[in-house]
Amino acid sequence: MTTKEDLITSNRVIEYSHTIGICVMTGRGFMFPVDTAISKDGKIHTVSKGYRPAVYQTRTNIYDVDGQFYLDYGSFGNGPGQYQMPCGMDADSEGNVYVSDEEINRITVYSNDGKYQTHWGKSGSGPGEFVGPSGLAIDKNDDVYVADHLNNRVQKYTKDGEFLFSFGDSGSQSENLNLPWGLTVTNDGFIYVADWGNHGVVKFSGEGEFVARYGSEGSNDGEFVNPSSVAVDEDGFIYVADWGNERIQILDQSGNFVTKLRGESDLSKWAEEAYVSNQEEFKTRQTANLEPELSQFGGDAYDESAHTEKFFWGPTSVKLDSQGRLYVTESNRHRVQIYKRVS
Repeated sequence: MTTKEDLITSNRVIEYSHTIGICVMTGRGFMFPVDTAISKDGKIHTVSKGYRPAVYQTRTNIYDVDGQFYLDYGSFGNGPGQYQMPCGMDADSEGNVYVSDEEINRITVYSNDGKYQTHWGKSGSGPGEFVGPSGLAIDKNDDVYVADHLNNRVQKYTKDGEFLFSFGDSGSQSENLNLPWGLTVTNDGFIYVADWGNHGVVKFSGEGEFVARYGSEGSNDGEFVNPSSVAVDEDGFIYVADWGNERIQILDQSGNFVTKLRGESDLSKWAEEAYVSNQEEFKTRQTANLEPELSQFGGDAYDESAHTEKFFWGPTSVKLDSQGRLYVTESNRHRVQIYKRVS
């Protein structure tokens, strides 16, 4: 049996499992996906922001960990059940999925099978109002935490949208948030926030009191550039989507660097099936250099990822399921890479 200490010593916490995704405009597949929620009974929801001039690409896919596709839901607009710039998502204990919309400043709630339930929220800087809500997380009591991105704070609500309190926008420099993006709530009630503008991760108590700050700006181990998401597993390992460095970093429960991931993706089941009817495209792929020599890019993480298919390119979100599997949503490669715990 591998212990937590063994994992830290070996720097091996998780290992690559498989990839789900393909770049398509409609239906099964993604178009600039930004977040993923794991709902009850194993259903996975991934929301695509789409390409703005082609608004019909905006949608959410439902599938499972084996790549079984069920349906897609949602559409571009400001009517009930629609969104204009979906950003963050999470699921409550009943399987309902909550999606934030940073354009029209509201939260929309769907059932586990994608049916519109309700929405709440309004624009502004007062208590309970939003300007650019991004990541959201739901605790074991089904209270909802929203990263109010442009108001530099996190707000807490009931599942019905009743405002409870906010934090992060006042106090010492250590606890102040600057454009917070993703966040998570642990089973013991701590809130971790990916502080995008301050290039770090901030830990708060369940009452919104500052506990600790991890990381600083940079590209070395334990440093971040515009982190966009954070997740914490049952052993206290902290997973950070280090968006600006095109990688995932894993920290221990004290915020010390453990290891990092650049991505190991192979073809997804969906892509393999698409190539069956697109043999010419498949032949072109076979002659392409999908893993070039990295030295030619001068250490630029963006260029390395843009030219290396297996690497993360635009890792916007990290989420964990009940089995400890890690889901990394990659916006620029229109896919989700899945990792499993080392046993």
